Amino acid sequence: MTEWSVSPEIFSVGPLTIRWYSLMFVFSFLFGFLLIKTFFKREGKPDEDPDRVLLYMMVSTIVGARLGHCLFYDPGFYLGNPVEILKVWKGGLASHGAAIGILTGMYLYSKKSKGQPFLWVMDRIGIVVALSGFFIRLGNLFNSEILGLPTDGTWGVVFTLVDQVPRHPVMVYESAAYLVIFLILIRLYFKTSLPAVHGKLFGWFLLLVFGVRILLEFFKEEQAAFHIGLPVTMGQILSIPLVLAGIYLLMKKEIRK
Repeated sequence: MTEWSVSPEIFSVGPLTIRWYSLMFVFSFLFGFLLIKTFFKREGKPDEDPDRVLLYMMVSTIVGARLGHCLFYDPGFYLGNPVEILKVWKGGLASHGAAIGILTGMYLYSKKSKGQPFLWVMDRIGIVVALSGFFIRLGNLFNSEILGLPTDGTWGVVFTLVDQVPRHPVMVYESAAYLVIFLILIRLYFKTSLPAVHGKLFGWFLLLVFGVRILLEFFKEEQAAFHIGLPVTMGQILSIPLVLAGIYLLMKKEIRK
């Protein structure tokens, strides 16, 4: 059994506080931007396009993640107190909301970008998002949040800032899984012909990422109070259609460049 008592705050300077979670968010956008630049340069896209993608990604991720948390996990409270939706600094971001936001943002980007169809864009963005998931779940670890169910196993972790109960470090499981998925996708991009087939890399992303999410939800504490008692969690409910979409993309007729 391990104890985890790391403070979510790195340091403070006056009213400014630097948190691990914020740093992980910065890393996700920074390394994501470098990946996008690499992909676009390799495929002869305009030099300014990675900057445009980054802007679309940042706005759509944050807006989608916040709205997703408010509407998926506690709609009664936030619809009754809509001003609270704007208080992002209080915490509350949902990965499924971020996924919807990114899909919307990249669709709008593709419509304004010649030679970059939506599925072509998402084939590359999926790789970036898998790596971002690795960083974000590490941020959850530093925040001692998204807790796992209690366990008697030697791998249990006591998050002392929360309670004294040994739990599955499910955010670590998820972070490691996303890193492995990123490595799989990046290999498929550089070592196979899949990048030439629209939607195939994105299909693998959806199947792997949200398939893992469905499995790991069985080890998590319930997050949405309004549906406690259901045989599945909100995370699983939201993941199922994305897994099915991934299977559809992998099975559909090939569309090449």
